[in-house]
Amino acid sequence: MPSEENRRITDVGTLKALAHPLRANLYRLLCVERVATASQLSEQVDEAVSLVSYHLRRLAGHGLIEEAEPQTGDGRERWWQPASDGVSIRDEDFRGEPGRAAAHLAATRLFHDQRADHYRRYLDERPTWAPEWNTASVDNESWMRLTPAELTALKQELEALLRRHDEQARAAEAAGDTEGREHVALYAYGFPFRVRPA
Repeated sequence: MPSEENRRITDVGTLKALAHPLRANLYRLLCVERVATASQLSEQVDEAVSLVSYHLRRLAGHGLIEEAEPQTGDGRERWWQPASDGVSIRDEDFRGEPGRAAAHLAATRLFHDQRADHYRRYLDERPTWAPEWNTASVDNESWMRLTPAELTALKQELEALLRRHDEQARAAEAAGDTEGREHVALYAYGFPFRVRPA
């Protein structure tokens, strides 16, 4: 049974294990599917089952995923699930040493690129979605002048809001309310920047 809390990644080895393009995608897919086999995941990432199995074992070796209860009577299949409700990777855990900071930066760039690719895929597929989904989709820019404390407070409020909506949706789905539900990704970035003089 996965932990209900996000796992905080603080060591470079685990960060590097997750910050591999295929492993990051497999981890996300498991978080979405909640439980799956290497065969099921290989179809979604268009890779050989043996390669997917190898990368799943690497994720498991770092405690990011774990074996799940079998979902069928086929004892030959190995089922996997996330070991926690998600992960958190914080800048403050990788400061101070150039190698740690570089690993964190490389991982952050990879995750961002994958998120951007995911959104581009939605844009390409937008004509295939019903109008109500396209109307409900969010694409927003906000420009503010904040202090670090204000940005931290905003981040915490957004995280609490997301948790509340996720918990409500999971409870409704568990109660049988599955009509019209789809997977939804919400990516948010909040960061300081300076306007360069002309």
